[in-house]
Amino acid sequence: MDKQKIDRINELYRRSKAEGLTEKEKKEQKLLRAEYLEAVRRNLRAQLNNIDIEEKDGTVVNLGEKYGNKKGN
Repeated sequence: MDKQKIDRINELYRRSKAEGLTEKEKKEQKLLRAEYLEAVRRNLRAQLNNIDIEEKDGTVVNLGEKYGNKKGN
């Protein structure tokens, strides 16, 4: 997610607390928040898929491979 969208999320939040939002702005805020959460989830999933765990027997297991590189969860 780009900085412009994050700035817009923050702007809408501040306006909602100060003066309230129009219905159009509320819908925009909801969509931007959903897009932000999806980006955070994708980023977290990518990080988890790249973690290697060393087992007690010395073997190294990649979490992404072990759990199937799940997409969209």
